[in-house]
Amino acid sequence: MGHRVLVVEDEEDIAFPLVRTLEREGYDVGWVDSGQKALDELAGRSADVVILDLGLPDMDGLEVCKEARAAGFEGAIMIVTARAGELDRVVGLDYGADDYLAKPFGLAELQARVRALLRRTGAGSAHDEPDDGLRIDVDARRVYAGDVEVPLTGKEFDVLSILAANKDKVVSRGRLMADVWDENWYGSTKTLDVTIGRLRQKLESVGVTERVVAVRGVGFRLEAPAPDA
Repeated sequence: MGHRVLVVEDEEDIAFPLVRTLEREGYDVGWVDSGQKALDELAGRSADVVILDLGLPDMDGLEVCKEARAAGFEGAIMIVTARAGELDRVVGLDYGADDYLAKPFGLAELQARVRALLRRTGAGSAHDEPDDGLRIDVDARRVYAGDVEVPLTGKEFDVLSILAANKDKVVSRGRLMADVWDENWYGSTKTLDVTIGRLRQKLESVGVTERVVAVRGVGFRLEAPAPDA
């Protein structure tokens, strides 16, 4: 298993998709539905990243964050909540959180932020991009090829983030549609093909050596350049 991620969320319909998505990324995922269970879990088994909801049934998530830090937890904490005001964000960061994601959010953005937190804390070397290759700035939602920025739309960025996190592995069309658009998307899957086409053109136009390759009947793969390329 890979890095340990603890999801602290009392609503099953929110927690289950998060857990499934993170497990597909290769993380060792735990899930608890209360603040006290989260603190107990962290006391017995640490985590690299905690995804923490604020609206827990037994205690406010901010108190969980504060107590976890007081107890010596040094991993990353990402707060996810419907409280999206600037003051709420400031308070959350003051209580020891490393990131703050407002609901509703896309699963692709969540994945990207988890990878960013792992890099920031020094735990995510397995997902780091090479210095001379494609570079994705998750916090700014910007992509670079060397020093050149690649202008991408929101959907193009999300698709590329998922493919980059699974470099040299095939990502199914169904997963891309569900994570980037919506599980209940009823439009044509040609939307994905159009997005992939634009993404390819933009990457090639700035000399990116990685290639988005279609695997017929399955999905797409971001391939690293050959050693002699």
